[in-house]
Amino acid sequence: MNLGTIGIWTRERDKPELAEQLDALGFGTLWVGGSPSLAQVRPFLERSRRMTIATGILNVWQHAPADVAAEDAALRRDHPGRFLLGIGIGHPEATQRYAKPLTTMREYFDGLDAAPQPVARDERIAAALGPKMLDLAAERSLGTHPYFTTPEHTRFARERIGPDAIVAPEVAVVLEADAAKARERARSYAATYLRLRNYTSNLLRFGFSEDDLADGGSDRLIDAVIPHGTPEQVAAAVRAHLDAGADHVCVQPLSRGGGHGEDYAALAAVLL
Repeated sequence: MNLGTIGIWTRERDKPELAEQLDALGFGTLWVGGSPSLAQVRPFLERSRRMTIATGILNVWQHAPADVAAEDAALRRDHPGRFLLGIGIGHPEATQRYAKPLTTMREYFDGLDAAPQPVARDERIAAALGPKMLDLAAERSLGTHPYFTTPEHTRFARERIGPDAIVAPEVAVVLEADAAKARERARSYAATYLRLRNYTSNLLRFGFSEDDLADGGSDRLIDAVIPHGTPEQVAAAVRAHLDAGADHVCVQPLSRGGGHGEDYAALAAVLL
């Protein structure tokens, strides 16, 4: 399976035609976000020919591992070598069932292994932020797919899981040279994540303070997590994750209000 160095992360699960555009531009992987089911991912595989399609991520509270393994096997039968199962524990704010995240993830891996058609270790990847979840991701999967992080976290993840596992962070970006406009868009996007304990705890571990988290996020935090600027400036921020040890970066351009088409082309021109 080839992820390529640069991919795209999208929550537009109802637009499988996006796979055709990104495939033609040369991106390595399309990550279908927003906790998709495998049925929602299939149209993206059917509309592309070359690129890998990944779930970013399938929420383990919402899908039984045996069912996922069966659907995974069907996708791999129909589209060999092009599907990566990304799984994650989600957030305590999202489900009343949330408890013992590390144990739950370990048991979910056990379920994928025990299924009649198991999901192989190198055909799955786990969302992980903290050290123990990173350890589990490296032990039981291809590696880790962190979200809403900085290059400092990418460096930590690489050091924690060693040279052989994959580190594939998501990076949201704003292609906008006007800093005030870019930060306004970034804060609108960040508002959801700054209410989620998994993300805020992780940011506090990496040098940010409670003051940085308050009032929509400080400029320092917003600029570090959601880089903005010209395509060239954004490309430099993406490459900072690669320099910190990422194998693959999936970029999420934040909408200008008229769709992402121009952003995808601009990113392809400077990153591929």
